[in-house]
Amino acid sequence: MNVGLLVRLSIMMFLQFFVWGSWYATVGNYMGAHEMSGLIAWAYSVGPIAAIAAPLFLGLIADRYFATERVLGIMHLLGAVTLFMAPQFSGTAFIWILLIHMLCYMPTLGLTNTLAFHHITNAEKEFPIVRVAGTFGWIAAGVLVSSFLKADKLDTQFYLASGASVLLGLYSFTLPHTAPPAKGQPASISSILGFDSIKMMKSPNFAVFIIGSFLVCIPLSTYYAFAPVFVAASGSASPATTMSFGQMSEVFFMLAMPMFFARLGVKWMLLVGMLAWVVRYGLFAGAAASGAYWMVLGGVLLHGICYDFFFVTGYIYVDKRADKNIRGQAQSFLVLVTQGLGMLIGAQISGFVLRSLDSSPNPVLTMPQWQTFWIVPCVMAAVVMLVFGLLFRDDTAKLTEAEIGEGLGHVPAATDVI
Repeated sequence: MNVGLLVRLSIMMFLQFFVWGSWYATVGNYMGAHEMSGLIAWAYSVGPIAAIAAPLFLGLIADRYFATERVLGIMHLLGAVTLFMAPQFSGTAFIWILLIHMLCYMPTLGLTNTLAFHHITNAEKEFPIVRVAGTFGWIAAGVLVSSFLKADKLDTQFYLASGASVLLGLYSFTLPHTAPPAKGQPASISSILGFDSIKMMKSPNFAVFIIGSFLVCIPLSTYYAFAPVFVAASGSASPATTMSFGQMSEVFFMLAMPMFFARLGVKWMLLVGMLAWVVRYGLFAGAAASGAYWMVLGGVLLHGICYDFFFVTGYIYVDKRADKNIRGQAQSFLVLVTQGLGMLIGAQISGFVLRSLDSSPNPVLTMPQWQTFWIVPCVMAAVVMLVFGLLFRDDTAKLTEAEIGEGLGHVPAATDVI
């Protein structure tokens, strides 16, 4: 284990998620303070749109023609410019700036993972060390913006993110040289997006898994878009800091995941993850009705189960279910239908629900309206969970804790969509 290399890669990953965490959890409250709350759903739609576009950029251009560290540096420097410009705009122009930024940022999730995997010698043991630095970067950004700078509603969050992006952009050029990983290899849009793996849908269980994952991501995206706004409305003086407790629980459950996985198996891991989303939204609805802040905090702390048990289990399932020659394509297909299409549709539906409760240009919900708002994704997630539980059968062999640890090392960049 090269400790010096791991430190360099961990710094890269820390800054990678510090940039994103500096604004992503607070932009909804920022937009509400600047009379743009009617567009919050669109602010959380640009990420899924960029997640769909990112594989095309990586697969057709970055992975074939340019050194990874140089592309990473250039993309972050361009992204820094858009973040610096964001506070100068409002309305739809603000959304367009966020879209341009995310088109620069989303490919860097894959680039940082590619660079790390290229240089470490034991992915199963060393990559989790590097990746957890990213989670700490997200936490640090939220605490700094919310608790220390009190900038949940201020332009400061974008200037901080821009500065961190410049720092990472320059730092990227000092990272070990990483040649284009797919130089000279044939490419097609269908293989890059994973369409070649659609033949796996002939398996009823895999089809249920893909369709269920897509459908459950529709209510799931409501959390990313509106939980920070609800946390602020519930009385939190530092909403981003409160939201960071979710990432703290993620670290704990990621470490404990092999133990749970070996005992529960794929189906029950997925069902527990889905149930955690149902309970989370139920807690939020209950908090809106009763004013019990512990319910808000409890819903946030469930993030570790929601994210690790559902998303990470899904990627491990695909890793073990797909043939080796199409494993990467199958992962890309899952990313497309969940983090891309599912989250995009979900963000738009959550925006529709918000506007149906308050049709003003700058919606501000009362607590009774918040209760209704959270009941909608709660019921949707519950229905998907019940149907999935009835139809899905785990058709993989029972995995040992060692095999699960190996699978964790294969988790692709798209799961970095926190």
